[in-house]
Amino acid sequence: MQFSIVTTVLNSDKTIGQCLASVRSQTVLTEHIVVDGGSTDGTLAVVEKEGGHVAKVISEPDNGIYDGMNKGIRMASGDVVGILNADDVYAAPDILENVADAFRDAAVDACYGDLVYTDSRNLGRVVRYWKSVPYDIKRFYWGWMPPHPTFFVRRQVYRQYGLFDLSLGSAADYEIMLRFLLRYRLLAVYLPTVMVRMRSGGVSNRTLKNRLLANCNDRAAWRVNRLKPYPWTTVLKPLRKIGQFCKKPGHSGFQFNRDPKIKE
Repeated sequence: MQFSIVTTVLNSDKTIGQCLASVRSQTVLTEHIVVDGGSTDGTLAVVEKEGGHVAKVISEPDNGIYDGMNKGIRMASGDVVGILNADDVYAAPDILENVADAFRDAAVDACYGDLVYTDSRNLGRVVRYWKSVPYDIKRFYWGWMPPHPTFFVRRQVYRQYGLFDLSLGSAADYEIMLRFLLRYRLLAVYLPTVMVRMRSGGVSNRTLKNRLLANCNDRAAWRVNRLKPYPWTTVLKPLRKIGQFCKKPGHSGFQFNRDPKIKE
């Protein structure tokens, strides 16, 4: 089984090196695809220097992060596709090996796990723990969704049911999971382990205006799939995040390459 990992990036020369290292450290066959949106800093120089394992690189202007993901998925040739953005890292070298075990069941279409948000300059300092739960379609109606950076999907699913809907802004990842798991009832399995370390600072939650726009996009995600949420579904979705600041994950064994620009 081969994986295709898509990394979208724009002006992230301070973090892309650690992202590359975490993919390079994985113990299973991986096609790493880097989709650059036209960086003007040293991002491409870092990719050239530290991305000897990278199979494909494209650098050109795009229409945002989800457009970049779509480009990468179209370029992918692996059996299973994962998304790992330039600011994120896999939590251990055996993450993809564990995912491969899940996909050995031919009935499994997708899998996901847990995620931790870290301080933007210190990947070892956890500020939020997104602990997920086993999949149940009813959970979506109560504001639940899997952590998208931990979401792996068979490539044939994208070919059959489509890519990210760019019209939905920051809710494009939410919509695609609604589409795959709730609308089309594809089988997803939960891996109860921290799979990704993600630097904090999501755009959709930075201001009240952005949060309101995100809520509108969340509702649109249900509408475009001809699904009807409960009146409180999209209200509960951001509220579920509050408890994530109180939970504490176990130790992750991944050892990050030292970068003098970033404290570990």
